[in-house]
Amino acid sequence: LQLQASGGGLVQPGGSLRLSCAASGFNISSYTMSWFRQAPGKGPEWVSSSNADGGSTIYTDPVKDRFTISRDNAKNTLYLQMNSLKSEDTAVYYCTRQSNWGSRGQGTQVTVSS
Repeated sequence: LQLQASGGGLVQPGGSLRLSCAASGFNISSYTMSWFRQAPGKGPEWVSSSNADGGSTIYTDPVKDRFTISRDNAKNTLYLQMNSLKSEDTAVYYCTRQSNWGSRGQGTQVTVSS
């Protein structure tokens, strides 16, 4: 399987970004998919998960009401809409199959700074 995240960048506090994760080698429609992040010098942190049809989503408390996970199973792509970004959101973001950190592929850097 391959997972490639994209859409990161440098954004000011209060700004927004939309991350994408393109999957290949398997159909995301059969799996719960998740987003993790890893800040410099820290371990990985689970951020959010979406069940196979996208009808159920969960979030870690620090991002509730600011981040939205979604998916387009026809495009085999997972998304993370991030609004009201804070400096503490700065991290490399990865998508995973289910909540398996070992399945992550290339991440995307998100830097929130003025």
